[in-house]
Amino acid sequence: MKDEEIRTGQRFDLGIWKKLLPFMKPFRGRFIWVCAVMILVALLDIAMPLFQSYAVNNFIVPRSTKGLGGFSLAYTLMFVAQALMVVAFSRACIAIEMYLSRDLKRAAFIHLQKLPLSYYNTTSVGYIIARVMSDTTRIATLIGWSLLDIFWSAVYVLGVFIAMLILNWRLALLVMAVVPVAALLTAFFQGRILTVNRRVRSINSKMTGAYNEGITGAKTSKTLVIEDLNCREFSGIINSLYKNTLRATRLNAVFVPLVTFFGSLAAAMVLQRGGYLVMDSALDYGLLSAFVAYALGILEPIQQMASIFAEFIATQVNIERVMGLLEQKCDIEDTPEVIEKYGDSFNPKRENWEKIRGEIEFRDVSFKYPDGDEYVLENFNLKIPAGTNVAIVGETGAGKSTLVNLACRFFEPTRGQVLIDGVDYRERSQLWLHSHLGYVLQTPHLFSGTVRENIRYGRLDATDEEIEAAAKLVSADTVVKKLEKGYDTDVGEDGSLLSTGEKQLISFARAVIADPPIFVLDEATSSIDTETERLIQNAISHILVGRTSFLIAHRLSTIKRADLILVVRGGKIVERGTHEQLLEMKGYYHSLYTAAKPGSA
Repeated sequence: MKDEEIRTGQRFDLGIWKKLLPFMKPFRGRFIWVCAVMILVALLDIAMPLFQSYAVNNFIVPRSTKGLGGFSLAYTLMFVAQALMVVAFSRACIAIEMYLSRDLKRAAFIHLQKLPLSYYNTTSVGYIIARVMSDTTRIATLIGWSLLDIFWSAVYVLGVFIAMLILNWRLALLVMAVVPVAALLTAFFQGRILTVNRRVRSINSKMTGAYNEGITGAKTSKTLVIEDLNCREFSGIINSLYKNTLRATRLNAVFVPLVTFFGSLAAAMVLQRGGYLVMDSALDYGLLSAFVAYALGILEPIQQMASIFAEFIATQVNIERVMGLLEQKCDIEDTPEVIEKYGDSFNPKRENWEKIRGEIEFRDVSFKYPDGDEYVLENFNLKIPAGTNVAIVGETGAGKSTLVNLACRFFEPTRGQVLIDGVDYRERSQLWLHSHLGYVLQTPHLFSGTVRENIRYGRLDATDEEIEAAAKLVSADTVVKKLEKGYDTDVGEDGSLLSTGEKQLISFARAVIADPPIFVLDEATSSIDTETERLIQNAISHILVGRTSFLIAHRLSTIKRADLILVVRGGKIVERGTHEQLLEMKGYYHSLYTAAKPGSA
């Protein structure tokens, strides 16, 4: 479920903002400090018209300069104090913004590491990037600056009202009449502004995703000659973003001036009434001067509060999106008891980890995908002794990876159990199992960095000698010898500076360096050249000895020597046995094998 669609008909929700409190708590000292400084700044701002009133009554009206020097000194010191306070709270606001943005990004990234593969299978990259980058930044900016600005505005407006009530309560009431009008305008506009901004942020996610696909798929776009189609689709997104952003801007353009208009109207009424009082000698010039300054000065903070509140309404969407990510449920979680004993992904208690032999058993397993309605497996039973080589074959899209995903606990059974060495793997931590897996994908992913660094990801404490030995074991050293800087050669983003076969050999070295008792090869030789496949097949014959292994293959030539072959069709296992046994059955496997092209079987 996409969180842009959450609460689309709801207005300002304080409950959503409360979710930020744990992130703001570490900065409560800074918040208190900034609020104290802002109260002092507001009090100085409130005091300035009183200085003005004193100057009018004591220097201008009587045409005297007596005491002007002391007055000027006091006035100057007040300005200097105010300037120093502004510098102080600006520094604190910058710190709050930067630290809060850092903490939100860190929390989002850490949570993304915990989410299962199913989340990434159904969520676009642009959708995730928008939350981790732009949404967190906008929230931090609002909290670091706008929240404190609105605090200053509220203190200033309240202080001015109190001062005006003390000076002349009748004139004060005229100014205070603008408050309920502004409140009604805010209530009217907030729902509309919030809805439009939700739509804007949703379109922005699509735009980020389109950027990502346009860059990562540039080569494919050029080979398919679909640049014009991409531009038309992107233009549609941009036009939609433009229209909705324009509507949001128009709403704000009407909302803020309306508040200003009613504030100006109140000031005009004060000036008119105050003028008559001066003419009747019921009010002195200095007091009128101060009152005019208050009446005019109060417009800006009222307008600022209205503008910031509109920003609050808009930013609620960003909070919903970020919190939607942070509250995304993990389909697979270790129990508190398991975490207590084995630790979690970030704080493992390796001293309590049992050694894995590699025996795997599926006991009455039924499974359907979280977003599916039909069972892929029903009451499935299979016991795989340690060291067994299991091959899984079937047509493209038949569901060959389902069994492996269950065995590796990337998914968990809907019903039944998966046992590792006779123990339900839910009684042990995910990291315990995943740390004992060697996994080689059809399309290998290399991280930005050197060849050496990429192999070391398999075991972070591996020495250079162990890295080179692992590379030699899988013939990846043949790749390294061709590179100018050897193991210190940069592979580029996602290994872009290497061929698919070269990346595959390096990914093999990365998988074997940890000496895992369970190995998975997921179509590892389906998209490489014949020579590289020969090297990999030679490596497989060595590295799989004594290990429990799953070999997902489309080419039947790679699995004939497997101890057990599982045949998948329509998402279900329809046959099982050795190569010879399956051929004797004259069933689906036999038809696949005999239909294979010469050289593939």
